[in-house]
Amino acid sequence: MTVRVLMAKIGMDGHDAGLKVVAAALRDAGMDVVYTGPFQTVQSVAETAIQEDVHVIGISSLASDHVLVPKLVKLLNDRQAGNIKIIVGGIVPDDDAAELKQAGVAEVFPPGSKLDSIVDFIRKSVNDS
Repeated sequence: MTVRVLMAKIGMDGHDAGLKVVAAALRDAGMDVVYTGPFQTVQSVAETAIQEDVHVIGISSLASDHVLVPKLVKLLNDRQAGNIKIIVGGIVPDDDAAELKQAGVAEVFPPGSKLDSIVDFIRKSVNDS
C-alpha cells in the first residue's frame, strides 16, 4: 500500500518552505503527496483530504495557525473521516502541542525534527491503523 499524505497550510501563514522540504522527503520515501499550497481553510483541507483519500494530513504552522487544527479534527470526525491521521509541524508552543494531541492530533514535530523521524512516524501510524 502506498501511503498518501496531504500537506497544507491553514490560515494566513504563507511561509511554506519547510512544508515543501517535508513534502519532498515524503515523496523520496515513496509516499504519494498532495500539496495544497498556503492560505487554505479548514473546510478546504478536509474536503481535499477526503476527495484524495489520504491517510495523513500534515499541517505546517509558523504563525499560530495551529490553533485551527482542532476544528479540522472535528470536521473530519463529523464527515466520518476521523481515521485520517493529522500531524502538525512548525513553531508550536509546548502547551499548545499538548492541547493539539488531546484534541486528536497524532504528533507534533517542532523545528529541527529529523525528516527520517517524520517519515518513520507516518509509516508506523498508517501501518498500525
